[in-house]
Amino acid sequence: MAQYKHLPIYKGTYDLLLRVMVATKDFPREYKYTLGQKLKDEVMDLVLYIYRANNAPDKAVYIGTILERIQIIEVMLRLSHDMHVLTRGHYAGMAEMTDSLARQAQGWLKSSGRRKPE
Repeated sequence: MAQYKHLPIYKGTYDLLLRVMVATKDFPREYKYTLGQKLKDEVMDLVLYIYRANNAPDKAVYIGTILERIQIIEVMLRLSHDMHVLTRGHYAGMAEMTDSLARQAQGWLKSSGRRKPE
């Protein structure tokens, strides 16, 4: 079992967290403590689920949660962009990052020998 800090999906999630922290710093007050904080919390939870999946004997359950969290993050990023509180540059970069994370999680799920959890 690889240490979670050396996993590409962990590194990508950490990079996403850094970018979210920078981007939400400029959110208007109206959204900073609602949408911005929720976005930060979701990405931090994603880091936690990657750690849990790496250490679990049945990774599929946690990987399913990881995929679900990525979907939630993607929706919140799109909402932030559509409401003009997230710049196009930040949105494009983070959308690319979440897409990469989703592909990595799907690959991880496939390599764990299970299909999508029920």
